[in-house]
Amino acid sequence: MNKRRALFLALLLFAGWSVTASAQEYNPIITAVPSLQIAPDARGGGMGDIGASTMPDIYSQHWNAAKYPFVTSQGGFAFAYTPWLSKLTSGIHQLYASGYKQFGERGVNSVSASLRYFTLGEVDLPDLSGEFWRSVAPHEMALDAAYARKLTETFSGAVTLRYIRADYSTGEDETSPGNAFSVDIAGYNESYLLIGRSEALLGIGFNLSNIGTKISYDGGTTSLFLPANMRVGASLGLPFDPKNTLSFSVDLNKLLVPTPPVMKEEESNEEWNTRIDDYNSISSIGGIFTSFGDAPGGFKEEMREVAWSAGIEYMYDNQFSLRTGYHHESEYKGNRRYVAFGAGFRSSGFQIEAAYLVSVSQSNPIDQTLRLSLGFDIDGLKTLFQ
Repeated sequence: MNKRRALFLALLLFAGWSVTASAQEYNPIITAVPSLQIAPDARGGGMGDIGASTMPDIYSQHWNAAKYPFVTSQGGFAFAYTPWLSKLTSGIHQLYASGYKQFGERGVNSVSASLRYFTLGEVDLPDLSGEFWRSVAPHEMALDAAYARKLTETFSGAVTLRYIRADYSTGEDETSPGNAFSVDIAGYNESYLLIGRSEALLGIGFNLSNIGTKISYDGGTTSLFLPANMRVGASLGLPFDPKNTLSFSVDLNKLLVPTPPVMKEEESNEEWNTRIDDYNSISSIGGIFTSFGDAPGGFKEEMREVAWSAGIEYMYDNQFSLRTGYHHESEYKGNRRYVAFGAGFRSSGFQIEAAYLVSVSQSNPIDQTLRLSLGFDIDGLKTLFQ
């Protein structure tokens, strides 16, 4: 197996794809650094990977940093842990830390940051004779910082800058760590609607994420697209009384990455190689614009590239929460389809969340994924220690 094919299979497994569709129509979009697409926290993960417009909280950095000026606390920090592909192997996991701080009159501004570290554990490499040669620790890492500001009483915007590093080096000349930079542009609007006798909270948000350079694992000989993504969502929080609230949320996702070409029956190898070279030469920014109309299968395939999630969250007395959700991705684009369940508890100073994923597609490697999150409220901690 050559190294390029091995890298492709690693990325496919890394992303958690399940291949069940016919080979003729199966045409997933391949990107580098797939860990950037993995929901880091248990709250969003417990609703099927939703967060563009859910009630603002400490985990908003990944989903939509524009939500931070609407968080009721002036600051906080959190940690999250996700074992990945645990049904197949051990040692693969994601660690995530985030935090934010509001400043200015009534918290109109906020700064936030996060660190993501995804490791495949130690991998033993053989020499030419098949004996142990050395161990490597392939991993991906992303460090980002964001600034958000309320532009009106109901709307805020945010910009996030991100540094990305992926290291799959084997100690050979053909591989080297890859580095890239990207930016997120996000917006969030929060308003209230009168439904019956209740004042419901309506949230609408968007996040254009990972808009940046390409990344190379071989010193610049070839390069891959980052998982640039457009996420839009809406949520509605309905309070039944002062202690019971039920929220409904929906997110839509589309990768802003060109669709890979498909070889035609009458096409020669030379023509095919030319089209592959043309695809690889597309710039990251140019790929964003072409991604809306380049699918070989036309409009039908373009619609398959839109993944969606729908979730429900019940909260009692702003302390206990239960949630569930469903995530759907076309079987021709990765087949990540699963139901998620979650629960959480929060006090004035901290909150703890857990989520569990159950796949509804056959032989999905991300089945039974567990997420754990722990967050701390700075205002609440100050009160506890006073």
